[in-house]
Amino acid sequence: MTATIHATFQNGQGAREAQLKLQSLRVLQVDGGTDGASFTATVGDDLIDRALHLIEQTGGTATM
Repeated sequence: MTATIHATFQNGQGAREAQLKLQSLRVLQVDGGTDGASFTATVGDDLIDRALHLIEQTGGTATM
């Protein structure tokens, strides 16, 4: 199964850092938002907790 995580950040730098780190975790897909400070990530169930933690560590707020 998969989950969709929506992440928002106060600035684009944090969003970009989180996107790169999520890609290194081999999440299924990361789609950047048009504002540069948000994105949507599709992750496998085995990576949900790690992805949420990573987003919070880089200054973001995540919802599923």
